[in-house]
Amino acid sequence: MFLLILVVVCYTICSLSDKYAVSTAKFNGDELGFLMAAAVFMACCLPFLDRTITLSWQSFAAIGLLCLSKILEFKLSAIILDEISAFELKAWLGITLFMSYATDIFLGEKPSIFKFLFIVLTVAGLVFIAKSGRTDSGNTNYRRIVVPLVFYLLARYGYGIVVRASENYISSTMALFFALILMAIILLPRAKPLEIFKKNQKGAWVVVLTKIPNVAGLLAENAVIAVSLASASFIQPMILCSLFVIALIRKEPITKLRFIGSVICMVGIIGFQIC
Repeated sequence: MFLLILVVVCYTICSLSDKYAVSTAKFNGDELGFLMAAAVFMACCLPFLDRTITLSWQSFAAIGLLCLSKILEFKLSAIILDEISAFELKAWLGITLFMSYATDIFLGEKPSIFKFLFIVLTVAGLVFIAKSGRTDSGNTNYRRIVVPLVFYLLARYGYGIVVRASENYISSTMALFFALILMAIILLPRAKPLEIFKKNQKGAWVVVLTKIPNVAGLLAENAVIAVSLASASFIQPMILCSLFVIALIRKEPITKLRFIGSVICMVGIIGFQIC
């Protein structure tokens, strides 16, 4: 549970940073992805983490697939967040709850009707929030983001699958470390890092500094995935709830649907964790 809370705190900071980078700093997917792929902070952590790696095709495949997952996540999120809020994006990620729990059962976890019902309850809350987002955003072009959204969800789900499938060949830490380096190399020609800082120096440093909590979140998320894909899939709805609390603190306008959906979502999350 501690790891889940740590991931939520770190990723909430990153979610707010992503929205700022896209909406205010005006970075595109390549620029945002390159800044977030900088492996400097993770390199500092490597001496204290599992550095297992085998020279096998499974290891190289894991690195490549994690790189692809992260590239899709950053590039597609830039498109999606240009139309909807980070709050609503987390709502759509509730779809992966069913996929992840079904995978856990396939991997040997004993099915629980109570856990399934709490997933249903959580998703019901997310549906309310998604509807609230549509009500709030009359100018949102959903036709523009439906395809990116589908592939974004697949990328998020696929990340956990790759981590679990490759754990006997390469540690999740090493796979992610090399995947981020590969991602930075791939994005380098299009991102043009020197021009990023000329374009918006303040915005670039904000994104770079949020790499620190992002690294902590990535490492903690990998640890959660090693135990349960379903638990890891609850990270995003938990972030959504943290954004809801932040909105309350800021006294931002919140519709009844969003309020009800967030409360239902919280009940579902807590219920699943205590089962």
